[in-house]
Amino acid sequence: MAGDPTSSAGPLVLGFPAPGSRVQKAYHDLWEAQNGSEERKKKLGNPANLPRPWDPSTCLERGLRWELWLWLDQVVEWINSEYVWEASGGACIPDCWPLHPHLVHELAVVADQRRRAGHAPNSDILENWHRYVLPGFIDRMRQRLKQSCDDEHQPWPSRSRYTRHTSEEASAPRLRAFEVDLLALAHDEDIRTARHQLTLLDGGDLIDPSTGEVF
Repeated sequence: MAGDPTSSAGPLVLGFPAPGSRVQKAYHDLWEAQNGSEERKKKLGNPANLPRPWDPSTCLERGLRWELWLWLDQVVEWINSEYVWEASGGACIPDCWPLHPHLVHELAVVADQRRRAGHAPNSDILENWHRYVLPGFIDRMRQRLKQSCDDEHQPWPSRSRYTRHTSEEASAPRLRAFEVDLLALAHDEDIRTARHQLTLLDGGDLIDPSTGEVF
C-alpha cells in the first residue's frame, strides 16, 4: 500500500554511529587526563599532547586516524539519512567531503558535539545540537559550496589566489612588515627602559645616571 509507514523494511530512525575502539580510547584518555587518578594523569602526560578527535590534525597515529575517517564518513551518511529530506539546495553533505578541508574540520566538531549530546543525562545538549550546531554547519556548508559539488567534485576555486598569497613575491612584503614592526617594538622598549632609568633632579631635569646626560 503506497504511503503505508508499516511497509518500511527498517526502523523509523537510525542511531548515531559509534566511533571505533581507538577513537573511543582517545576520548577515554582525555577524560582520565581530567578526572582520573594522579597516577593515571602522570602516565598520560600533558593533556595538550593527547589526540583530540574533534581536531583531526592532532590524531597522528595511523590506526586512530583511519578509524576517525571511517567514523566521520558514517556520521555524514547518518546526517544525510536522518536530517536531509529535500536534497536540492545544498542540504546534503557531498560525497567528496574529504576533499574539502573546511568540511573535514567542521564535521569532526559536529560529530563530537553529537556524541557528547548522546551521553548527556538530559536532552539539553541534544536540543542545542538540533537548534544551533547542525543548522549552523549546514548553512555554512551551503554558503561555501553553493552548488559547485552537487553532481561531482569541482576543483578548489580559490587555489590560484592561495598560490599567489604563498608565493615568494607576495610573502616577502609581509615578512618585511613583520620585521619593521619588531624593530619599532625594540626601539620603543629601549625608550621605555631609558626613561625608567632616568633620575629626577631638584630643578626638574632628568639625568641618565649611566651617561650623566641631562634631559
